[in-house]
Amino acid sequence: MTNARGDDRYDETNVLRRLNAMFDFSSYFTAELGAAFLTLAALEVVLGIDNIIFLSISASKLPPAQQARGRTIGLAGAMITRIGLLLSLAALARLTSTWVTILGEDLSGRDFILLLGGLFLIGKSTLEIREQLRGGPHTEAAIGRKHAGFWSTIVQIMILDIVFSLDSVITAVGMTKNVPVMIAAIVVAVIVMMFFSGYVARFVDENPTVRTLALSFLVLIGMSLVAESLDFHVPKGYLYFAMTFSTIVELINLKMHKQAASTAK
Repeated sequence: MTNARGDDRYDETNVLRRLNAMFDFSSYFTAELGAAFLTLAALEVVLGIDNIIFLSISASKLPPAQQARGRTIGLAGAMITRIGLLLSLAALARLTSTWVTILGEDLSGRDFILLLGGLFLIGKSTLEIREQLRGGPHTEAAIGRKHAGFWSTIVQIMILDIVFSLDSVITAVGMTKNVPVMIAAIVVAVIVMMFFSGYVARFVDENPTVRTLALSFLVLIGMSLVAESLDFHVPKGYLYFAMTFSTIVELINLKMHKQAASTAK
């Protein structure tokens, strides 16, 4: 004869074991996963520098009242696209495999994405520099177009983020197979970028020469993406060194101009 009380205790024990297994996070607090999390978060932040530059310039085309909201929504959407890339690991594997061979050169889906993204960056940045040289639009019609282009700006930011983050996501998949750790690193990196994006945007807007320099950086990044798609690897360290050196020189120039202006007064 089956003991009903004993069956109830057995079921209760099974439920408790399952609950303990569900909420047992001890496996996530290991030294190995901690190191992977910190490395991935730092990688996402460093590789997000070009994203912040593009985000700041794109959001500056919006009316002042919408710029902060545009940056926040753009980065939130970018975070969703990055997490979506992570959750489609099988699709990422297909992107790195050869799709077509042209003139003896193997081209993958990743190569096509980098090529199109690089060409878009070069074209858009060149047009922005040309517009800045012409003085920029100040008519009411142009301001109206900025209002109408809010969501198109957000879509641009999200699409270009796929190009910017593609390599870092593929690298993250190669570093660890723990998806929650990768997602946590992306969320932390995006929060950091949200915090600094406003400062970067204001600094770029207040200094036209810095804006031109930032657009030149985007042209440089676009050219490196095109080269990468054609299997001409350009080390990121070289790009970041050139960008850092140029920024330091520009900051020195700005400081000198401010000192000269204060002396003249």
